[in-house]
Amino acid sequence: AARCTSARPVDTILAMQQPLPSPCPGTGHPADPCVGRYVGRFAPSPSGALHFGSLVAAVGSILDARAHGGRWLLRIEDVDTPRTVPGAAEGILATLERFGFEWDGAVVRQSERGDAYAAALARLCAAGLAYPCACTRRELADQPLARDGSRRYPGTCRGGLPPGRAGRAWRVRAEGVVRFCDAVQGEQEIDLAADAGDYVVKRADGLFAYQLAVVVDDAEAGVTHVVRGADLLDSTARQIHLLGLLGQPVPAYAHLPLATNAAGEKLSKQTLARAIDAHPPQVALMAALRFLGHNPPDMLATAPLAETWAWARAHWSLAAVPRRRQAVADGFS
Repeated sequence: AARCTSARPVDTILAMQQPLPSPCPGTGHPADPCVGRYVGRFAPSPSGALHFGSLVAAVGSILDARAHGGRWLLRIEDVDTPRTVPGAAEGILATLERFGFEWDGAVVRQSERGDAYAAALARLCAAGLAYPCACTRRELADQPLARDGSRRYPGTCRGGLPPGRAGRAWRVRAEGVVRFCDAVQGEQEIDLAADAGDYVVKRADGLFAYQLAVVVDDAEAGVTHVVRGADLLDSTARQIHLLGLLGQPVPAYAHLPLATNAAGEKLSKQTLARAIDAHPPQVALMAALRFLGHNPPDMLATAPLAETWAWARAHWSLAAVPRRRQAVADGFS
């Protein structure tokens, strides 16, 4: 399919579900990138040091924001506390500063925002859009896989908890088809029920799920554009669904190619990806620009870092980003 002509979502269908009244007037519709000010963000998880894939997402998101004269926010996504590595968040901030990133406003930490997530869940429950679930991972182990690798929920507790069982997690009723236009990956269409089924918004361990946290955070911050890695493309329909239920605007999306190792595995702590700090900032920044389809001149390799950033801001084009889900990051895995 051809690349989208616009980054904005083109259609969202939420069958049998009506959005909740929005706490903010004028919300509840797709955000138009051409109206109002651009607000982007970068939201790393502090499960380890930043690697090349993280740098690619950060570079793409900040350049797209600055190219539109917009703001670029920074959020530490530490809602999944068992995966948080002590000191990793501080290391991420130090690395970003060393590489010349400048963000707007205070850094937001999900671990400090439990009350906001609880309030959103309470609204969903009060409207009958969320329900308690008693199912364990073992009980769902034989279910088909959804796009993102999670197990498709068969609806066991949708009509009420089985006799003698207590709720462990909270799920949102997923109904309807979500269609949106991604500025890099093109047109997307997801049948929520057929893909993943009702999805978790509060986990059995008492932690709020990523899907709910990211939606609440983006809505509260007024994020209009989400530029991130393509590993999160398959989560986007659920996030659009939640935004609709909560009566919030839907941002424009652009999912950049995912940086992988030679085996096609996402660069991560689990795949032993090297920390980006192991590379000189100038070398890594130029490599990230080339990975994103741009061609900084070789002479910038010995120029001050500020000159590379100036060139990148002047030449950034989302249309130049390769339209693919992933690519090998030579020399950075």
